Amino acid sequence: MNDQVLSVILTIITASTPLLLAAIGELVVERSGVLNLGVEGMMAVGAVSGFGAALMTGNPYAGVLAALVAGALLSLLFGFLTLTMVANQVATGLALTLLGLGVSGLMGEAFVGQPGVHLERLSIPGLSGIPFIGPILFGQDFLVYLSLVIVAAVSYMLFRTRTGLVIRAVGDSHQSAHALGYSVVGVRYLCVMFGGACSGLAGGYLSLAYTPQWVENMTAGRGWIALALVVFSSWLPWRIVVGAYLFGAITVMGFSLQAYGIGIPSQLLSALPYVVTVMVLVLISRNRALMRANTPACLGQPFVPDR
Repeated sequence: MNDQVLSVILTIITASTPLLLAAIGELVVERSGVLNLGVEGMMAVGAVSGFGAALMTGNPYAGVLAALVAGALLSLLFGFLTLTMVANQVATGLALTLLGLGVSGLMGEAFVGQPGVHLERLSIPGLSGIPFIGPILFGQDFLVYLSLVIVAAVSYMLFRTRTGLVIRAVGDSHQSAHALGYSVVGVRYLCVMFGGACSGLAGGYLSLAYTPQWVENMTAGRGWIALALVVFSSWLPWRIVVGAYLFGAITVMGFSLQAYGIGIPSQLLSALPYVVTVMVLVLISRNRALMRANTPACLGQPFVPDR
């Protein structure tokens, strides 16, 4: 029984990590006042880039680096169009998703069916071997720990440092931040690149740790769930962790119910995380006070400095 529970917990952690990485990156982007709906596309490009780099070098950490860089570079395209050319952020984000899915499919044609390079779990002598607790706390892969470190760093940076204050000021009142001498476009570019890098890492995790192989459209809508998690968390970093692991548990629950032979259509179980996402968003949107409390006031609004 303990082995079964342990297996489920480890699977939940694995399923939750890509959601956590993508959502924490998007939270920083939205805190700066930018709405990037291209998370799914950046994840897809990160997944294929990470898989390809790991396959060619035989080193999974080279794949992690390639995924990070690929996501950041694709986010620069979004930044150029929306921040420099002042294109509509919603339309550009949707186009970025379509572009990322298409480009990843093209890049990954040569990788279909090839065995991937697996990102191994860490083993800490004397700790990883502790019954039940050891594998959970001390036997995860590098990106699981990195995702939690990123959440802690983002939380500290946003609410305990001058840099975080500037980011929140740019997101809440870009004209006021500009009047105080801050480079609104520069701050937003950096935040957009950070969000792209995190989305790339999330995609890389899918192809290097979650299922070490390349399958077209393997992101399977996780980018949209990550976007919903930012709203679910009310733009607060630590709530992202709760939301990511909750949605990860719901995903695993669907597979577990199938494994136990419960007579529920597989299509319904596969759709369960997305149904829950919609329900949560509907419930949250009804609480207008909660929505207004932390929502960046300039979210999605273009910035054109006064001449």
